[in-house]
Amino acid sequence: VQLQAYGGGSVQAGGSLRLSCAASERTFSSYVMGWFRQPPGKEREFVAAITWGGRSTTYAESVKGRFSISRENAKITVYLQMNSLKPEDTAVYYCAAQEQKLRVGVRQYDYKYWGQGTLVTVSS
Repeated sequence: VQLQAYGGGSVQAGGSLRLSCAASERTFSSYVMGWFRQPPGKEREFVAAITWGGRSTTYAESVKGRFSISRENAKITVYLQMNSLKPEDTAVYYCAAQEQKLRVGVRQYDYKYWGQGTLVTVSS
C-alpha cells in the first residue's frame, strides 16, 4: 500500500503549482483523501481533504479560496491545485488516506496511510 506524492518545486509568490498523489491500489478510490503540510520548524497541519466520490471538500482557513483539491478515481490520483501562493505556504506537503468514505478528518491520526512528502518553496 503506497501513496506517491509529486509536483513540488520552487515558485515565486503569486504563482501556482499542482501537486499529485498517486495510490498503488484501487481500494484507495473508496477512501477520504487529504493533504497536510509541515512548514520548516513547525508541526504538520491539515490543508485539505475530499470524500471518496469527490462531492465534498474541506479546507483549512489559511488556504480557502486559493487551493483546490480534486480526485480522479479512475487514475486513483488526488490533486492539490495551489494558486496565489504565499511565502508562508512553504512546506513539505504530504498526501494521506483515511479508511472512510464520507467522514472527513482534519487531524493526522484520522489518516492511516501516508505518502512521502514533496517540498514546495515559495519565494517573495
